[in-house]
Amino acid sequence: MSELRHDPIQKRWVIIATDRAQRPDSFAVEPEKTIQGAFCPFCYGNEESTPPEITAVRDRGSRPNTAGWKIRVVPNKFPALRIEGGLERSGVGIYDRLSGIGAHEVVIESPDHRASLIDFDLDHSANVFRVLQERHLDLMRDGRFRYVILFKNQGMTAGASLPHPHHQVIAVPVTPKTVSTELQSSRQHYMGKERCIFCDIIQQEIGTAERIVALTERFVAFCPYASRFPFEVFVAPRNHEHTFAETSAEDLRGLAAIMKDVLGRLAVGLKNPPFNYMFHSAPNTEMKPSRPGYWATVRYDYHWHVEILPRLTRVAGFEWGTGFYINPVPPENAAAHLRAADPTKAVPSPKVEGAEATG
Repeated sequence: MSELRHDPIQKRWVIIATDRAQRPDSFAVEPEKTIQGAFCPFCYGNEESTPPEITAVRDRGSRPNTAGWKIRVVPNKFPALRIEGGLERSGVGIYDRLSGIGAHEVVIESPDHRASLIDFDLDHSANVFRVLQERHLDLMRDGRFRYVILFKNQGMTAGASLPHPHHQVIAVPVTPKTVSTELQSSRQHYMGKERCIFCDIIQQEIGTAERIVALTERFVAFCPYASRFPFEVFVAPRNHEHTFAETSAEDLRGLAAIMKDVLGRLAVGLKNPPFNYMFHSAPNTEMKPSRPGYWATVRYDYHWHVEILPRLTRVAGFEWGTGFYINPVPPENAAAHLRAADPTKAVPSPKVEGAEATG
């Protein structure tokens, strides 16, 4: 029998539709269409086809905007928001308006057009997350920006306009509603129990183990109790950390390891599905002007994490109309299927030599 499950963080209901449950291996993933010989501005040798780089991991002695890079960060050529200008607030009757100030960057993960995070060796994967952290930190220093979102779209179905491996970084002058709801739930839980709600959930998931996908000394990955989508995975540090910006170099390496593991399981168990993943981290509490006491307890009550969403089902009228989601695969079944998948059977890692960051 189907059941409704409540997400205590997002305060939403999800229908786990066991009456029309699908086998974990029954999802048909359409192969991505590729155009042989198509020009890619992110490929090695095409550095002049992107805006000037912001920073890069490069071979010693190589110059910016030339060959010799391992990871490159450039402004998005078609940004959602512009970094130039001041932040202006205004009212339009009952409505509010802000000037379109923000930042929109692309982190090109590798010169290899065909690679993905699971293909990189651990050192290079950790470097990708280090560069993401550096961009997060740098943009959080800008007093105009309230929030920085780091995310990846893998595959056309997931919104990737180019197949070359890359993340995106967008800074916005407001706190997104999804994150704001998490912050409110976290604070409410903390004020009542003096504990982080994410820490409580993590401990419960480790204790029951039925929804665990992967577990290391420092990180955990599990299918949430009220998963919106089949094979949705939640990745978080086991120790309390409110912001990705303060994650240690050792933990960045641990994050790279568990992300490679989980993405490898998805690739093997679901035959390389398209997916999105996004980082949720604490907002910029130093933005000026700001409300007094804005998220004053965030260091104690919030917990950064990554949400991985395979794109296997469609969101339709019921979901848009109600805010409910219908998930045909119970998260317990999804986790068991992913645990059984062998991530080492994913594509072997090519060698990526070490390099130093510049810029």
